[in-house]
Amino acid sequence: MNKVLMSVKDLEVTFKNGRESFTAVKGVSFDIYKGESFALVGESGSGKTTIGRTIIRINPATKGEIHFADKKISGVIDQELDTYVIRNIQMIFQDPMASLNERATIDYIVSEGLYNFSLFKDENERREKVFKALNDVGLLEEHAERYPHEFSGGQRQRICIARVLAMEPKFIIADEPISALDVSIRAQVLNLLRDLKKERGLSYLFIAHDLTVVRYFADRIAVIHQGELKELASTDELFARPLHPYTRSLLSAVPLPDPDVEKKKTLLVYDQSMHDYSVDKPGWKELFPRHFVQANEKEAAEYTQMYS
Repeated sequence: MNKVLMSVKDLEVTFKNGRESFTAVKGVSFDIYKGESFALVGESGSGKTTIGRTIIRINPATKGEIHFADKKISGVIDQELDTYVIRNIQMIFQDPMASLNERATIDYIVSEGLYNFSLFKDENERREKVFKALNDVGLLEEHAERYPHEFSGGQRQRICIARVLAMEPKFIIADEPISALDVSIRAQVLNLLRDLKKERGLSYLFIAHDLTVVRYFADRIAVIHQGELKELASTDELFARPLHPYTRSLLSAVPLPDPDVEKKKTLLVYDQSMHDYSVDKPGWKELFPRHFVQANEKEAAEYTQMYS
């Protein structure tokens, strides 16, 4: 994982409503390597989904740049590059109930991208691609003739994944892909995504609010709060040495399987007023190898001292 596939530099996304404006993403930068599962973690409204939708060009970037496979894909681009982006970057949306056309068969839903970009020579090849995508997500060929309302939530999310796989993308944005599913189905979908990553050499931006999920799935984790990155490290490193108070508050909220231990644990509540940035301004600092945190000089010394 030494080749950068996706690069986000100083990204800012602002939404305007008349004279009013709201900046949802503020100066976010990160790289995602080829073959990597990179997670964005934060509470609701932190800007996670906005970043994913900006990468796939649903939301425009106000400032900053996004590069994919050494090509600048933010801002105004030509039709050829736009087609390249759609072909190679696909998104799995959060709600499988709302992201499928109820009036279309599964065959058409999975084939839609194939039709739009003429990715098949004849009808036989198209059907083969649809059947392969369905088989890859654990569905049967006969399911192609059915409609979305005939499937459970977990099966519908598998159909959404099959629709993405039919395009044979290099990069997948998975926006809370299991949050709408029953607990018993979540592990199946996560295992499916991991297996597909190995088989197809896929790279992921995995958007979630549940740290236990990303601990299982992600190679690296970036913690985001109110549109700003607070910490970035490998999964093992982040859980072993959480530095930023917001990261520690998220970890303290993770439920524990032992009820006695759960009752005794201390829940940490993050309050931005605990930072004094009036004089000593914060910056993005690497306090341990490949472990970055937003902190000023005083906080950096405190965080380092915690694990010395």
